[in-house]
Amino acid sequence: MILVIGGAGYIGSHMVRLLRESGEPHVVLDNLERGHRAAVQGSRLIVGDLRNRSQLDDVFRSLSKIDVVMHFAAYTYVGESVQDPLAYWHNNTSAVINLLLSMKEHGVRQFVFSSTCATFGEPEYLPLDERHPQRPISPYGQTKLAVERILDDLSQSGEIRSVALRYFNAAGAHPSGEIGEDHRPEAHLIPNAIFAAMGTKPEGLTIFGDDYDTPDGTCLRDYIHVCDLADAHLRAVKYLRDGGASTSFNLGNGNGYSIREVIAAVEAITQRPVPHQLGPRRPGDPARLIGSSEKALRELGWQPEFPSLRTIIDHAWRWHSMHPNGYGNG
Repeated sequence: MILVIGGAGYIGSHMVRLLRESGEPHVVLDNLERGHRAAVQGSRLIVGDLRNRSQLDDVFRSLSKIDVVMHFAAYTYVGESVQDPLAYWHNNTSAVINLLLSMKEHGVRQFVFSSTCATFGEPEYLPLDERHPQRPISPYGQTKLAVERILDDLSQSGEIRSVALRYFNAAGAHPSGEIGEDHRPEAHLIPNAIFAAMGTKPEGLTIFGDDYDTPDGTCLRDYIHVCDLADAHLRAVKYLRDGGASTSFNLGNGNGYSIREVIAAVEAITQRPVPHQLGPRRPGDPARLIGSSEKALRELGWQPEFPSLRTIIDHAWRWHSMHPNGYGNG
């Protein structure tokens, strides 16, 4: 059985849907601080918080068949991490230590960790592969790298085997339009561009800096479909269950798109203008982030099913069109 921490959130809910479709026994643990009960759909949800150790122990005692834990419960905004680093260290690192202590006590030895390309910092070369030095430039990236270091130590001690999956920019929604992205507030580019096109973001979209060393001056990012991320996690579970050694994988498409290119694609798909204005650079934003997923292809057999930026935006547009208020209060 798989315990999905943060399964009511954006990426976690797509993981949970894939587990249901695959017939994989699982349970969701989420504190609903940033997740949505409605996103869990037909899966069992336990409302609980990683920062409560006794609550965690109760979960592991009551679910004795758990053999793998997936973690999707991090705070994920670079800008917010710069403004409130202590909250990020508390939730993203110390709470995970709590989880790992509880796993160790209850004999659960396999862990799939949602990490991030933000652990790399400013790229020394592109595309970024797993050998690239990790020098994060934001508290968010530092908190994720800290957990990766802990997992390395646990692997060396033989206590827990793990796979760390370093995402590039998660985007899109389930093709059915039934689940999707609903952050409050929303900080990601594609949904905010869609909101601007829909007129539900009256102030329009802000481009944070247009003087980067890129073809059009705006940041380049590698967008990866949320369903492809879920597929990689399921493959990571199989890898661990088959006895695979602890490791990490980068998950991206290998293509970079600028903010202006994303805006143009949103305008083409929605057939609406995206009102936008220029703002200052945000602290902690590298100019370019493009990933290599060759290792994941080689060792997990993973390849994105939805690599096209237009497909990613089309699926996101379907979700937001069908659910203009997201999950509502659910």
